Amino acid sequence: MEQDYVELAGLQALLREEIENAFPERVWVRAEIAAVQAKANGHCYLDLCQSRDGRLVAKAKAVIWRSRFVPLRAYFREATGGDLAPGMEVLLRVQVSYSELYGLSLTVDEIEPQFTLGAAELQRRRTLEKLAADGLLDRQQALEPALLPYRLAVISARDAAGYGDFRRHLEENAYGFVFRVDLFEATMQGQDAPASIVDALQAVECSAEPYDAVLLMRGGGSALDLACFDDYGLCFAIANCPVPVYTAIGHDRDVHVADQVAFDAVKTPTALADRFIDAFAAEDERISAFGTRLRMAFQARLAAMEQRLAALGERIRGADPRSVLSRGYTLVTDARGVVVKSAALLPAGSKFSVLFADGTIHAVAEGGAEIGFSANLSEK
Repeated sequence: MEQDYVELAGLQALLREEIENAFPERVWVRAEIAAVQAKANGHCYLDLCQSRDGRLVAKAKAVIWRSRFVPLRAYFREATGGDLAPGMEVLLRVQVSYSELYGLSLTVDEIEPQFTLGAAELQRRRTLEKLAADGLLDRQQALEPALLPYRLAVISARDAAGYGDFRRHLEENAYGFVFRVDLFEATMQGQDAPASIVDALQAVECSAEPYDAVLLMRGGGSALDLACFDDYGLCFAIANCPVPVYTAIGHDRDVHVADQVAFDAVKTPTALADRFIDAFAAEDERISAFGTRLRMAFQARLAAMEQRLAALGERIRGADPRSVLSRGYTLVTDARGVVVKSAALLPAGSKFSVLFADGTIHAVAEGGAEIGFSANLSEK
């Protein structure tokens, strides 16, 4: 039996005709970039895709010819501060075409960079909402920071300028404070950055010796370069880290979700170094002030004791018999040296001494001892 059929080339030609008839003009397409290849010949090839509920539902290939890629790349870079990269959501104007040999292809002639920036901002807001719903935005704030953070774990690229600035500023501090700084290297931008930084955080947590603080630092970059710091998985790991996490990411104008879930955030790596130097300086000042208070208290106590000693000395000097004798009084003692307080205690013939301020007279009582009597005294 003869079977109706169509040649493959004929089928492909029919598909091409229908597709090109369906899309006679360029259309705007929203998609995610799965891969980017900028060739040496100047052309740029894109793998586009779309996911729904975490499942891939569509993919297609696109090309930006050299004549359009050069101005489009410059325009996109000026508007966003970065280049086309995997994981980025884009809005492209394309010409749909179909080839019997290569299938469906999309030729890009325009890119809307504001859409990409808006998509990144939308993702940032979704991350914040999810973190808030999970109760993670303020979890780091419940941690108790070390009074003197000495052991610091830094997550950065080794050759990053910001990390170098941080080390120099910390090590050359005017006070001579010494810190222990360990680097945990990580990729700090792009699609692989969140997973790399999470791995570094886990390495810090699993370290044999505990750290006082984790420092996540990345110098300035484009909004798209720094979009990785709005990633939910990364922010989840920061929020759940048992060690206070400090961030110094991007420029003064940049505020990332990672900054908002961290224990504290500053704008530059050198400012982060100052944060720890200042902690030691404040404690040094506190100890110095405490020493000053102790010294003043000791001096006050010593002055009070000196005053008491002076008063006691005055009392002792006032009670000294020699002081009494110097005022014209005399002191009578019997032969044993005991003070005689009454004439009745000196019977006739008993020896006694009379002490003056300038000398002593030794005498013998001749008469009876009665109040008011006088006796003839002879000096021995």
